[in-house]
Amino acid sequence: MGALDPKNRQNLRLRVASAVVLFPLAVWITILGGLPFALLAAGAGAVASSELILMFAGLGLAEAFGIAVGGAIPLAAAFGQGGELMPGWTWLALAGATVALFTLYLFRRGPLEEIPRSLAAVSLSWLYCGVLLASVVALRLRFGVEWVILAFVVTWGNDTFAYFAGHAFGKHKMYERISPKKTWEGFAGGAVGSIAGALVTRALLPALGAELSVGHAVLIGVGGAVLGPLGDLAESMVKRAAGVKDSGKIIPGHGGLLDRIDALLFVSPWVYAVAHVLQAR
Repeated sequence: MGALDPKNRQNLRLRVASAVVLFPLAVWITILGGLPFALLAAGAGAVASSELILMFAGLGLAEAFGIAVGGAIPLAAAFGQGGELMPGWTWLALAGATVALFTLYLFRRGPLEEIPRSLAAVSLSWLYCGVLLASVVALRLRFGVEWVILAFVVTWGNDTFAYFAGHAFGKHKMYERISPKKTWEGFAGGAVGSIAGALVTRALLPALGAELSVGHAVLIGVGGAVLGPLGDLAESMVKRAAGVKDSGKIIPGHGGLLDRIDALLFVSPWVYAVAHVLQAR
């Protein structure tokens, strides 16, 4: 069994303390719904997008955050449109943000050769952080708060179990080129966490239990066990390309917000897809 060195022990304390505060807060705001949830979703999209933009686009913090907020407007609009993710003026908001983005670059100083790379980074941030995060909003609006909590628990159960299993038993590297610390033992532990999280959430939330069989809960857990690590690896790939260790420093022990929600961005569309199929039957 691997022992944690003092630095990792301190990091673990920070991770646990941050999770103890942030997880209940996120669940509480999700339960509240309404404007608080809309602001949480739009704010998370803006912060995560700005972190990604800062890695690649060569912009200052104020510019990056302003552009990210522009991309988050359609997400907030999606919430305000009663669950229809891209109807009416939501498209107009996205079009307006795109026009504003190109206008900004038109009058911005700097080598023209750098503009395509910077624009590509901004566009990626809107797709990666905006569109994928919109699935969390869709879950809340169309299927209820229980499904969002399910996505949270499956994702963070995977992350927590993988972390401890990897530190305790990790020997066989999973994908060293992208994430040197990830091991297959950690992956197996994460799979246990995802499946157990889905089953426990189903058992504790009667409304969810009425819609979700044990078999379907296991299916969601298995999907989370695969997609959670894929989301984490995808963000690790982006960070390695940018030459940074963390996407930011906003969350003690976790780095940036994107470091904390990278797996959720991949898991929540899967949970949404299962919910959609089950309720369409």
